[in-house]
Amino acid sequence: MGALFRSEEMNLCQIFLQSEAAYACVSELGELGLVQFKDLNPDVNAFQRKFVSEIMRCEEMQRKLRYIHKELKKDQMKIPDTDENPKAPAPKEMIDLEATFEKIESELKEVNTNAEALRRNYLELTELKEVLKKTHVFFSEHGRHGIVDDAQHALMHDEGGGFVPITSVQLGFVAGVIPREKIPAFERLLWFANRGNTFLKYDDIDQPLEDPVSGDAIDKCVFLIFFQGEQLKARVRKICEGFKATLYPCPEISQERTEMLTGVSTRLEDLKTVLNQTKDHRMRVLMSAQKELRTWIIKVKKIKAIYHTLNMCNFDVSHNSLIAECWTPVSGLEEIQQALKHGTELSGSTVPSILHRMQTKEVPPTYFKTNKFTSVFQEIIDAYGIATYQEVNPAPYAIISFPFLFAVMFGDFGHGFIMFLAGFWMVIMEKKLTSGKSDNEIMNMFVGGRYIITMMGLFSIYTGLIYNDIFSKSVNIFGSGWHPSYDFKTLQAESSRVLNPEDHFDNTTGPYPFGVDPIWQSSLNKITFTNSLKMKISVIFGVSQMLLGVLLSCVNHVYFRRPINIFCEFIPQIVFLLCLFGYLVALVFYKWIFFTSLCTQYAPQLLIQFINMFLITYTPRSANFTGDVYACMDIEPTVINATSQTVFYEHQQPIQITLVVLALLMVPVMLLFKPFILRARHNARVKRRAGLNATSQRTLIHNEEHPESAMSGKDPTMSINGEDGGVVSHSEVGLVELEEEEEEEEFDMGEIFIHQAIHTIEYCLGCISHTASYLRLWALSLAHAQLSEVLWSMLFRFSLTMDFAYAGGFIIFFVFAAFAAVTVAVLLLMEGLSAFLHTLRLHWVEFNSKFYMGEGYKFAPYSFKHLLDADIDE
Repeated sequence: MGALFRSEEMNLCQIFLQSEAAYACVSELGELGLVQFKDLNPDVNAFQRKFVSEIMRCEEMQRKLRYIHKELKKDQMKIPDTDENPKAPAPKEMIDLEATFEKIESELKEVNTNAEALRRNYLELTELKEVLKKTHVFFSEHGRHGIVDDAQHALMHDEGGGFVPITSVQLGFVAGVIPREKIPAFERLLWFANRGNTFLKYDDIDQPLEDPVSGDAIDKCVFLIFFQGEQLKARVRKICEGFKATLYPCPEISQERTEMLTGVSTRLEDLKTVLNQTKDHRMRVLMSAQKELRTWIIKVKKIKAIYHTLNMCNFDVSHNSLIAECWTPVSGLEEIQQALKHGTELSGSTVPSILHRMQTKEVPPTYFKTNKFTSVFQEIIDAYGIATYQEVNPAPYAIISFPFLFAVMFGDFGHGFIMFLAGFWMVIMEKKLTSGKSDNEIMNMFVGGRYIITMMGLFSIYTGLIYNDIFSKSVNIFGSGWHPSYDFKTLQAESSRVLNPEDHFDNTTGPYPFGVDPIWQSSLNKITFTNSLKMKISVIFGVSQMLLGVLLSCVNHVYFRRPINIFCEFIPQIVFLLCLFGYLVALVFYKWIFFTSLCTQYAPQLLIQFINMFLITYTPRSANFTGDVYACMDIEPTVINATSQTVFYEHQQPIQITLVVLALLMVPVMLLFKPFILRARHNARVKRRAGLNATSQRTLIHNEEHPESAMSGKDPTMSINGEDGGVVSHSEVGLVELEEEEEEEEFDMGEIFIHQAIHTIEYCLGCISHTASYLRLWALSLAHAQLSEVLWSMLFRFSLTMDFAYAGGFIIFFVFAAFAAVTVAVLLLMEGLSAFLHTLRLHWVEFNSKFYMGEGYKFAPYSFKHLLDADIDE
């Protein structure tokens, strides 16, 4: 929790790596994951760095791995998901990996080329077989020469008013295969191009054929075209070529077609055997690659990451070493030293690697040690802004406050229990749910937030018990504290009950022991009671959380040694907050304690009291005010004077005026004190610097006029008298010059004053608006309860109150299905998301703004952990 409360202490280190040990040492640091390297060559082009050739080799290996993975996906083979984490191979092993990948790639390409050629031959033989079969059918349907006669009749023409005899027409034909969707256009073009002098006959191939390249199914037709003369034959062939139709030789004699069909069938069987053997060989190659593919991917990615990191280092030619700069947590320096030592031993180098801590004024990165439980809350805070280095982290407080404020808005025992079960199931099944890769972003989001969902459900169960709200119904466990007694007959007889504390509250038994009394569920003024309760609770929670935020700002000021902020910001802020809204919370508790059930009608309204406090408007107090208060506490409301209804207690007016004046005085303190104090400090520093510069000039003149004194061997830090009579040393003059060099920008009083004015206005207005913003706790709680009640009365009540018992029992099954669906979709998902977003806003704006700057940058260590889940296509 200490590391989570404030970020880890970071240090800038310089690492000297010998060239032969650099690869192994960087590999060990990647496995450790505690080092963030700085790029020492930001102006050097990526193609001009030292290890660019090695990175290009890694890119080529990744290309080959992508090709292998693509071939696996073609056969629907997945990469085995294991927890294996292989070490990064040595540089000399890259040659073996390259040779292995080259062999697998060339073998797969050769197999694919051969398989494609075999499939193309298989397709051609299959089409030829279909042509021979369909042609045989064409000729056999019409008997011997029957189809030829039909073609002759269709093609004979009139010459000089007479028909050409059939025997004088010599016809030829071509046969082939064409895609089925091209047949209509093919037929029309044949007719128009040849002026009707061709005869087309076609039939569909029963089973779809396989494309040899893509493997997709294609539907084709066998066609037979009759024509007369060589000119038409050439024209028909050109049209077939244009439609990419395949022509096959087809004998006209039936016996020749039968012999040819037998030969084609034999060749198809042989070709099918060869195809199966080729496919088996391809599967063996892929299966052998599948076992090692994940390991190869991780190894290549690690090699590439190592050389990318080495390219960020400077190369010292004189010492044959690499110099790297990196951010490291101070708590991990010993582990880093061990990793460097181990890397040097693995490389066989005799020169150890050196880790040197550097002094710098750069702002270090922010690093929090988290686990799988706290990481969810830390990510919520990081989404607002990365914490400034070593400032107070809101995440530890969000672990409790976030699910609790959510539950205040989502308080229902039934809905909270369902949410708890869903989150608890994801926690139990987290290994299975997180191990597999899913493309469903919504499901991944729920799985990632399984712990916070579980806690939100658990807290909702608690607040549901406090509200005594279970699916918009209450449970009477301890007995009601109101009379007449809480029983079914009384409630059934009195359908419109309005609870009046003066008439119905039973003071002898006391209030309901835990949570809200269940009798309010049957009361018509239930919303009035719950509104008052939840509204006041919302203000109490809001002021308490804002007060915690202001107190945490003091922790930041103390840690960073900023006393001026403590006196000019923290103290005025907390006084302003307590005098106004802390006093409002005190009035809430005072009203709850001192105004009993029999004198609530005499209690002043808090809103009117708070408005009158600023307007300084008070009704003259009666002389017997003290007696009135005691009379109310003694349950004698008739003694209370009506003129005392605008005050709570004695001496209320001077106390409230004092609080308002004190709060208003804090505004100029926050606005003016800090800028003028900073200006006074700056002027004093300028005056001191001017005096030291004058002293330095007199010293130089003295040395020029008395060189024997300067060369007398005295201490160079010899003190001399300054303008103000003090003693100033030469070393102090040097420090002043150093301060001048370190001062980055001049002091601008106007800019500082504007900055302070903005923060003062923001805080003062924010205290008002943020307090009102916490009323969303009451508003969403009311909305959730009312939606739940409407859902119950519109669905379940319809079936439970039916006169026909059997019909109601049958309908209730369908009603429950609708009730469950709407409950999950609306009340759990939509209302849950709404409450989650409002809780997020309360933490980001209302709470974090009081102390959290969020101007840092995240520690991004050089680590191999993210490479284990990386996809190959990244």
